[in-house]
Amino acid sequence: MSALVNMAAEVPENPLVPPIPELVIGLIAFFIVFGFLAKKLLPNINKVLDERRVKIEGGIEKAEALQAEAQQVLEDYRSQLADARHEAARLRQEAQEQGATLIAEMRAEGQRQREEIIAAGHAQIEADRKQAAQSLRQDVGKLATDLAGKLVGESLEDHARQSRTIDRFLDELEAKAASDSTKAEAGR
Repeated sequence: MSALVNMAAEVPENPLVPPIPELVIGLIAFFIVFGFLAKKLLPNINKVLDERRVKIEGGIEKAEALQAEAQQVLEDYRSQLADARHEAARLRQEAQEQGATLIAEMRAEGQRQREEIIAAGHAQIEADRKQAAQSLRQDVGKLATDLAGKLVGESLEDHARQSRTIDRFLDELEAKAASDSTKAEAGR
């Protein structure tokens, strides 16, 4: 271990200062790379920058020409707009006259369509009422059959018998309701 300490004491190098041979090789490499960049890359960069400058200057001239053309188009547009306003006023007057006629015709057509819609609505309501009654009849029959099966204690799975029982029961209910309403009307 003392040998390592002696070696470390003999070499008093500063770690921030590189050795001279490395410094010389680094400088030579730097000048070679710098020379290559100056000979090959720098002219290409300058060429591209010059081309960009020319394009930008040409673009500015084009933009000025386009701006002048746009100003002319704007003036033409304004004159056309004024003509269009006069034409629109004339057309508006004609449209108002035709509109009054169309309104009268459309009102008549609307009345006719309204009557058709009301008639169709009544027919649809009647069809929906019949469908709801049929659906209710089936649901009540199913519930009655299930309840009767539970009360009787046997299954009423026979569809034909089930349908006859349900129809008979509902017919009796309808007849009873009709007789009750007749009695109520007679009592008035």
